[in-house]
Amino acid sequence: MPKAIWNGAVIAEADSSEVEIVEHNIYFPPSRVKQDYLQPSQHTTLCPWKGVASYYNVVVDGKVNANAAWYYPAPKEAAHNIKDRIAFWHGVEVQH
Repeated sequence: MPKAIWNGAVIAEADSSEVEIVEHNIYFPPSRVKQDYLQPSQHTTLCPWKGVASYYNVVVDGKVNANAAWYYPAPKEAAHNIKDRIAFWHGVEVQH
């Protein structure tokens, strides 16, 4: 069961059948992510084939991991399967 953990907290957890894996990143459905740990960020990046990614800061017990989660609110057609799904990096441990 894939899960994302940071600062001792399980931020996301889902059945393998519920996640999408793209470029070795696990994208969790928003309903399987504990939204209390996410704060919107103004940061964005551009992927040539996926589109513009928006970011969240991950916050656990007052510690902030800036831009440690991202999602594609309006992906290009080639990445439609990850629309609004959330992936993690920057020290967030993602277990398969």
